[in-house]
Amino acid sequence: MVEIAVPVRTVYNQWTQFKSFPRFMTVVKRVDQVRPTITRWVIGFGPVRREFEAEILEQQPDSHLIWRSLGRGPSHQGGVWFRPTMSGTTTVTVRIRIAARGRARLVPRPAGVTSRVLGRELRHFKEFIEGLGQEGGAWRGEIRDGRVLQAEPDPPRCRVPTWPVG
Repeated sequence: MVEIAVPVRTVYNQWTQFKSFPRFMTVVKRVDQVRPTITRWVIGFGPVRREFEAEILEQQPDSHLIWRSLGRGPSHQGGVWFRPTMSGTTTVTVRIRIAARGRARLVPRPAGVTSRVLGRELRHFKEFIEGLGQEGGAWRGEIRDGRVLQAEPDPPRCRVPTWPVG
């Protein structure tokens, strides 16, 4: 968890700009938005690189975002929660659960590595957004069960016939 000295709307809006993650996260090398609910990530630790797709399962503006990885290799799922404080700042909490598959289950991971890296990257995000003071873009859509919800219903269609033009 990290407390950020900007309003929750600003923090959330910047977080939705996935392509900007390489600007402040050292392990994230590239992020591409494949579809509104699918992102493709390239992450790296030293010479090791890994590419995967993630599906956004749930997204509520100024509240939370929940995702899961897709495809082969170690899988993970996680969420990020945004909470406004009484003083006008924002707390951001990220939780990730990693499950190794196949042979990767046999390789021991040093205890606490994921949480240390995650904490460091959250502090980088804090410095980045506090330094900007405003978001570099926003996506205010809502996602439920992996589907983008329509923000507003379509207006009713006019039942008056259209007149010929010309």
